[in-house]
Amino acid sequence: MAETQNSRILLESGTNEIEIMKFTIGGNLFGINVAKVREIMISEPVKPMPHAHPAVEGIFKPRDAVLTVVDLPKYLGMEQEKSPKDIFIITNFNKMFIAFRVHTVVRIDRISWTDIQKPDKTVSGGAEGVATGIAQCEGGDLVTILDFERIVAEIAPETTIQIAEVESLGPRERNDRPIWVAEDSVLLSKMIGDSLRKANYVNLQMFPNGQELWEALSAIPESADLDRKVALIITDIEMPQMDGHRLTKLVKDSPRFKHIPLIIFSSLIS
Repeated sequence: MAETQNSRILLESGTNEIEIMKFTIGGNLFGINVAKVREIMISEPVKPMPHAHPAVEGIFKPRDAVLTVVDLPKYLGMEQEKSPKDIFIITNFNKMFIAFRVHTVVRIDRISWTDIQKPDKTVSGGAEGVATGIAQCEGGDLVTILDFERIVAEIAPETTIQIAEVESLGPRERNDRPIWVAEDSVLLSKMIGDSLRKANYVNLQMFPNGQELWEALSAIPESADLDRKVALIITDIEMPQMDGHRLTKLVKDSPRFKHIPLIIFSSLIS
């Protein structure tokens, strides 16, 4: 059982880099942000659970906690006969611990977000696909970075944003102050937008990554009333081209923009 040492691999905020753990399923390379990985272990026997999602293999108890096991090969339609040499990647995001079955773990690479491209819809499976990016790592390997939040949201919708929680706050006055949102996930972008509109924030601008938001911000003329252009920025952390840490650093290091309130919204915040 090998536990990742997160304290050794945390990156300096604002460097626009990410640590990718590469793993294989059926000989294909996939990746996950190391910040989401709690530990790696050899697979163990799993107790099936009735009426679970088809990709939920069951549960097991490695120590003092019961964990759900997601059969990632089955979820991706790449199922093979299970092997005792399979690996469980224990993840921690959205305040949840989940084990994902994979075939092998290869290595960890550190790359720039600028080297991660958004996959074509024909590759990712359309707007709702689970490939959040394609990265070219050391040695020229092309690695498909999976959207684990999207996978968990499909398997257990109750774990993601709940519009009903906004509705429970009751009617709210219309607010047309401009809110800018940087979020690469189509699913989460829609959920954030729906939640804000449900709360009667009607002036939203959505950006697929930090780079595009920063370019739009920088393009605002000096003569413009900045507060009437953007009153709040909401940003994800994990995004191709420019991540949320880098965007935050650029905004807060700028004498012109540093007064703009900025919220980081991410599954990595526990």
